[in-house]
Amino acid sequence: MVSDGQVVVKFGNILAKHCLDRRCSMELLRAAEHTQSISSQLGIVARVKAVTGESKASSELLLSNVQNLVRAVQHVLRAAEAACVKGLRQPSADPEEEEVAAFCQQWRKNLTQHRAKEALNSDRDELGLRKTRGAKAEPTLMSLVQEQPPRSRNIPKHPNPRKGHTVMDRHL
Repeated sequence: MVSDGQVVVKFGNILAKHCLDRRCSMELLRAAEHTQSISSQLGIVARVKAVTGESKASSELLLSNVQNLVRAVQHVLRAAEAACVKGLRQPSADPEEEEVAAFCQQWRKNLTQHRAKEALNSDRDELGLRKTRGAKAEPTLMSLVQEQPPRSRNIPKHPNPRKGHTVMDRHL
């Protein structure tokens, strides 16, 4: 979980670098920094728990840190959605930046298609408000991440794998 937290931090930092809106970029950087901090804390707590063995207090602390990390990751993804909607600069030739941009473009395409379908299939009440029954939720970055199949860390993603892991190589 700690390493996956670090992947999300890297994702957030890359996206913040390319965000056209300054406020969205700053929010994304704050969320990524907070996630980095919680991820580091979780790593420390996990190492201490491994050394000290089973205790109720250490288990509760570990669980609390895991829950905090999940909330922090969700915050990064919500901030990333806002950044994607506001617009992104073209990524440099860096493969990780290109991968992040492609991932965000796929989500934005899904969101646009969803909104177009909703506009065509108007389920509005007499006041023009959208009916909640039967309406599909808009796609989120979290749902796109969850749709990716888990990958083994030993199986290369590409026939010619690059050295090290890229931002989106692992399932979050």
